[in-house]
Amino acid sequence: MKQIKHPNARGVSLIELMIALLIGSLLILGLVEVFAASRTAYQMSEGMARVQENSRFAMDYLQRDLRMAGHFGCVNDQSHMQSPGELHSHFSELDGPLNFTASVQGYEAADTAPGKTVTLSAPADGWVPALPAFLTGLANKPLPGSDVVVLRYLSSDGVPITAFTAAPGTTTIQVDAANWDTLASNGITDPKLFGIADCNYADIFQAATNPGTGTLTVTKAGLNEDDFTSDRYSASPAGQAMVYRAESVAYYIANSATPGQKALWRVRFNSGAGGALEAMPEELVEGVENLQLVYGLDRSTDASKPSGYIEFQRTADAIAANEWWRVGTIRVGILAKSPNRAAATTPDEAAGQLMPSALGVRFAAPLPSDGFYRTTYESTIALRNRLYGN
Repeated sequence: MKQIKHPNARGVSLIELMIALLIGSLLILGLVEVFAASRTAYQMSEGMARVQENSRFAMDYLQRDLRMAGHFGCVNDQSHMQSPGELHSHFSELDGPLNFTASVQGYEAADTAPGKTVTLSAPADGWVPALPAFLTGLANKPLPGSDVVVLRYLSSDGVPITAFTAAPGTTTIQVDAANWDTLASNGITDPKLFGIADCNYADIFQAATNPGTGTLTVTKAGLNEDDFTSDRYSASPAGQAMVYRAESVAYYIANSATPGQKALWRVRFNSGAGGALEAMPEELVEGVENLQLVYGLDRSTDASKPSGYIEFQRTADAIAANEWWRVGTIRVGILAKSPNRAAATTPDEAAGQLMPSALGVRFAAPLPSDGFYRTTYESTIALRNRLYGN
């Protein structure tokens, strides 16, 4: 067999091979850089979106409950203050979570006043005034460095009473059983703490309930220090005397169920088995690292003559125990952190870059650059039930 020769055929030279490898390497490196940049942009975009979403939920929860502070039926708590005795709490634990004579109470975290810098990894411990036992005794208790606020009010939805009978030692309140779900809602399926109010009076109490018949029975037992001493609601015009669920809630920052994360928590109080007080903490929004609060106070210092004009802005440590009735607005600032690393860099203060801040409080991150995206959100909330005269 005759071999066919191709005199012009030849292989790839070493130089050509090296050039081809170089060009291929440059293309691969370019693709890697494009991929890395796209991944970084995606992580940052996702981190920002999650922070924005979580912050919106956190602010929504806070705004909704803060606006309700001081709601006691037909008229607010400041109106009742002008006529002592019109707002009566039957609870004996006036220094605990059921102190409904104070609709708002705040606790200022140590060294977190406007102008201070909080180191997130090692904040100063303590609050002014000191946190009460019903908060420090929680399994997942508040973390140092963040403010705490306690709110008390009657729920927004009530049920008209159909009968009110005050007998010695026992008071029976009747509502339409078909409307019982109005009281057993918003996460409280078996309420035991209630308020009854018309446009003249309001009473806060614990009651045994029979949802099937719509009956509430109040006795001097359990958390109640006393029973009703008069049948003052029996003479209320039809539909004016209403029964509400009594709400006592606290907002604070604690460790999240997600390892390495903090979260906004809320604890609500009800009475459980045997009529004892029961705390029901719940994690609301993960990624909220810090909570700061500043309170707007009424110009008037006379509880019987509130003006509705907010003149002073103070932190909780600068408000006396008998001045909380003056609070009409609350400024809220939160520091939110992405749930996952977002390729973010921590601002370099030495280079003139501003640290995140909320209500004048600056935050130093736990690490020089831990890769998490952080930002702050602020809002001023009017306590619509406290702005007397507006």
